[in-house]
Amino acid sequence: MKKEKLLDLLNQMTLEEKVGQLIQVAGETFLMDDVDTTTGPLKDLNLSNEMLYNVGSILNVVGSEKIRKIQDEYLSKNRLKIPLLFMADVINGYRTVFPIPIAQGCSWSQKVVHDCTRVSIKEAGAAGTNVNFSPMVDLVRDSRWGRVMESVGGEDPYLGEVFAKTMIEAYQGEDISKLGNAAACVKHFAAYGAGEGGRDYNTVDMSEKEFRQYYLPAYQSAIREGAEMIMTSFNTINGIPATVNQWLLRDVLRKELGFQGVVISDYSAIEETINHGVSKDKKEAAYKAIMAGVDIDMMSSVYANNLKELVEEGKVPEEVLNESVLRVLTLKNKLGLFENPYGNTDEEREKKILKSKENLEEARRLSAETFVLLKNEKQTLPLEKNKKIALIGPYGNNIAILGSWSMFSDKSKIQTLKEVLEEKIGSENVLYAKGSEILREKEMNQILSADGGNIIHIENEEEKEKAYLEEAIEVAKQSDVIVLAIGEHYRQSGEACSRANIEISQIQQNLLNELAKLNKTIVTILFNGRPLVLKDIAEKTDALLEVWFPGTEGANAIIDVIFGEVNPSGKLTMSFPQATGQCPIYYNHYNTGRPHINNIRFASRYQDIPTDSYYPFGYGLSYSKFEYSDLKISSKKISQKAPITISVKVKNNSNLAGKEVIQLYIQDLVASNVRPVKELKGFKKVYFEAFEEKEITFEITIDMLKFWNEKLEYKAESGEFKVFVGTNARDTKELKFELI
Repeated sequence: MKKEKLLDLLNQMTLEEKVGQLIQVAGETFLMDDVDTTTGPLKDLNLSNEMLYNVGSILNVVGSEKIRKIQDEYLSKNRLKIPLLFMADVINGYRTVFPIPIAQGCSWSQKVVHDCTRVSIKEAGAAGTNVNFSPMVDLVRDSRWGRVMESVGGEDPYLGEVFAKTMIEAYQGEDISKLGNAAACVKHFAAYGAGEGGRDYNTVDMSEKEFRQYYLPAYQSAIREGAEMIMTSFNTINGIPATVNQWLLRDVLRKELGFQGVVISDYSAIEETINHGVSKDKKEAAYKAIMAGVDIDMMSSVYANNLKELVEEGKVPEEVLNESVLRVLTLKNKLGLFENPYGNTDEEREKKILKSKENLEEARRLSAETFVLLKNEKQTLPLEKNKKIALIGPYGNNIAILGSWSMFSDKSKIQTLKEVLEEKIGSENVLYAKGSEILREKEMNQILSADGGNIIHIENEEEKEKAYLEEAIEVAKQSDVIVLAIGEHYRQSGEACSRANIEISQIQQNLLNELAKLNKTIVTILFNGRPLVLKDIAEKTDALLEVWFPGTEGANAIIDVIFGEVNPSGKLTMSFPQATGQCPIYYNHYNTGRPHINNIRFASRYQDIPTDSYYPFGYGLSYSKFEYSDLKISSKKISQKAPITISVKVKNNSNLAGKEVIQLYIQDLVASNVRPVKELKGFKKVYFEAFEEKEITFEITIDMLKFWNEKLEYKAESGEFKVFVGTNARDTKELKFELI
């Protein structure tokens, strides 16, 4: 449909119909046999039947049959036959679930991230999803925040830029109306990951310089790639909630970044500005949000019950309302919904795609690239297949390995570690014991009660705990090696899952403590959604493999890695702290006037723990042994007209082929503003044959040296710089150069 026709359609719409396009409700509303406005979702939202059939979009209903039924019913009652838009939370997979986003980022591979995203949206698109609430590109520096699991770029703005671009490209392609594509919704704008205390929905307060330097780049990258939708964040920015922040949404997002797509609130975020204390009631909240440029009100009645009146009173110019409605209509038009209101849905195609053996094979291959080998003393891994293995731990025979956003998954496809291990080496060589629960009753009920779930009661909990432990010790005694599968509960990470203590539960720590007394070789497999405090665990284990929540094919991928059929190549995208009290902790911090050097007392330090991370950003081991040498720079002076190159020789000094992520960091030694101790500016993931040596080169340009100064100018300053190349942010070789 041409723009002129969209404008004609807009001119035909009544005020009620225009407001309707800016409302999003839960899809379950349309699946009721008899829609009743006096109960359920419609009562909560205070929506009339008439307004229901004017709403513009619905949330989290998928499946070709449901989509067609809802769209047909809706269009039969919508006067102008404007189709519904179907949106969903497909975060790391639909039926086939891939590793959680933070794990995908740990692959340090654009191809891995692209392929995970591509399969996810092909499946979700076939089931009717037009818009997907992904990617989350928030910069995250505090492991206490539960939503670190959703951040593909972790604590680094450069990685955030790279992967934001990759995911938008994978979701949308060149034409979002084409088969297998959907519109992406970038979230959460802006700086959601910087909440005080690592607490979800919490206050964010930072300088504009800091905001532009670290938090804005990933959003900017996604917008440059053509992202069609932006979701506002729950937090404040400079004292004003993002959802009603005109500077943020009008000046920065629209004018400066040039975003022309749809802005949607997060779930009831407009109404929540009343709790923030910047809106006195729903009417004022509606006024502030629409004037700030929020086009769609997700799951609240604020727009539905106030926008029409605000326009009629002249408080909101109808032109402002029209702008938002036209953006929504434009997105529907780009998706081709006026010509085909069912989008990519096709029941036969959906069945074929969702049962695809190829998707499962892809998930298995990609999952293995996201694992991070944190420790491997005396080459404990890979394991030999002729050993008798004791598989112990609450994740040893557990299918709950998908992560907290896997609501559409097919759990019948998931195998447990026990099942796959028995297939691999024979059930006669596998001794199994649960060892412990993931959490004790009190800890589990804290989670369940907050979620409104049913409280559990474990009878004779202490006796069962003792019995589990005794069984595990007996099984371990009969084995050659212990494989211990422990970690967080999947409901300990994700939205509203902030934690003040990011250690493994005491019940699992007790299990490891007792097993360690046997002096057996222990391989620990760690399932979790955030960086954890691992010092005690690492000290009592011989090999430690971080697998995050690895998805549908996680167990197969883990077995592939621990038996050496896949050589691990993942690297951390977030620093792992020594203790929770270090959070937030990140590699690209500023120096102080009294940096912690040589244990000087009057320095910026802790008395009881080191100041650096336990596992640094970019860290990850391999079964191969990579050695760096002969760091060279093409010139010690760089100018606008003459970029320079830096090269390093990397050798795989082992008889195992493998992949290494070579990382480039830069430090501005003296500037008008304090600059970080180092910043990632490039990386290359390279495959090496056994004993192969390659020369790896990077180009350094002036743009890599630019930063936001105190005048909010983005520029590079002349002077000396250090360049670092290495296997992680800590273990590097360095040279100097000068910008003239």
